[in-house]
Amino acid sequence: MKALPLEAKKRTVTGKRVKNLREAHVLPATIYGKTTKPISIQVEGDTFDRTFQQTGETGLIQLTVDGEKHPVLVKNVQRDPVSGLPVHVEFHQVSLKEKIHAKVPIVFTGESQAVKEKVGTLLQLLSEIEVEALPTDLPEHIEVNISGLISVNDHMTVKELSMPENIALLTDPEIMVVKIGELLAPEPEPTPAPVEGEVAEGEEAGVEGEEKGTEEKKETPEKPEEPPKKE
Repeated sequence: MKALPLEAKKRTVTGKRVKNLREAHVLPATIYGKTTKPISIQVEGDTFDRTFQQTGETGLIQLTVDGEKHPVLVKNVQRDPVSGLPVHVEFHQVSLKEKIHAKVPIVFTGESQAVKEKVGTLLQLLSEIEVEALPTDLPEHIEVNISGLISVNDHMTVKELSMPENIALLTDPEIMVVKIGELLAPEPEPTPAPVEGEVAEGEEAGVEGEEKGTEEKKETPEKPEEPPKKE
């Protein structure tokens, strides 16, 4: 993958004053590496966003800082917990001749017949795999075709993935990537509790029965027999 260019400047603003940079849509960042001392830099926020959308964390960036070129990968993007906007970026400088370890995201392609016919549900058990490769050979993502998953319990493991050339797999090959699980039965709807003042169904019948029983007991009592008359 060809490195994408990105311009940056060395940064002198530090501490709480970096807030002023962010308000001006300038993103504070740092470059570090195995043989590179940390360098504080700043990049245009909008420009970084467009670049990062294309590279992710595995795409190579040719970062130019005041005329000096640095081949880097985006190692970490810190984001505001409320707005979700980036507030700081860490770039990892790499050697183009030295293999590195990286985590590559998994992307599903195709359509599972089991899911289409609603006999099962798709369970993604792994979202990325770890690989070793030269920075220029790192793929943007690994595609996984799920069209062969047609029944419940059908699955694919890491060793079944189609890997690009010059990529060494580091993730355990026996780990399951995706599986067709059983459809969950919908939970029964709870019976609503009776509103205060209302009589629950069944109780009313009981009350009526009691009233009827009471009414039956209110029959006119029989008159006592008169004693026989004396002659």
